[in-house]
Amino acid sequence: MRSVGDRPPEDAELVERARGGDVDAYEELVRRHQAAATRVAYAIAGPAAEDAVQEGFVKAHAALARFRAGRPFRPWLFRIVANEAKNRARSAGRRARLALRAARDRASGDAVPSPEAEVLEDEMRRGLLDALSSLRAEDREVIAYRFFLDMSEVEMAAALGVPRGTVKSRLSRSVKRLRLAAEERGIRDV
Repeated sequence: MRSVGDRPPEDAELVERARGGDVDAYEELVRRHQAAATRVAYAIAGPAAEDAVQEGFVKAHAALARFRAGRPFRPWLFRIVANEAKNRARSAGRRARLALRAARDRASGDAVPSPEAEVLEDEMRRGLLDALSSLRAEDREVIAYRFFLDMSEVEMAAALGVPRGTVKSRLSRSVKRLRLAAEERGIRDV
């Protein structure tokens, strides 16, 4: 889907088209944000993430009329997806288990790590994911936004619906909790 001058349309343009009934425009928004929305949901709801993302996109589509023009779409969407993920995790009655896949995008010239290094790295990754999954959903959410999605404090504030200062304090407390949980599992330097 291209726009004027063969440039990709901005999210705001796609939202306006989708509000007008353009299904292709909303499908483009889904394509753009699905992977990141899935990472957010996975950090909160674990295995229920895909259902949460799907339902989140359905709810976002239904709520497009309430979306305020001029506001960034991505944080608004992530807030809906995160809320759906929290609801699913709560209704499941269990703590979410985080199962993030670590993408290994190595340049072709990188050396292959030794088997020992692979085992140690895998153990550390599993320990860190276990520590992360032991945290409250709110802690996992703020950590996922910042470190998995590399969102700015401004974007996080919009996605969480809180002031920027609150984002800073929540992130600080969540990282401290993650460090403590990791240390309990023998992982240092988090």
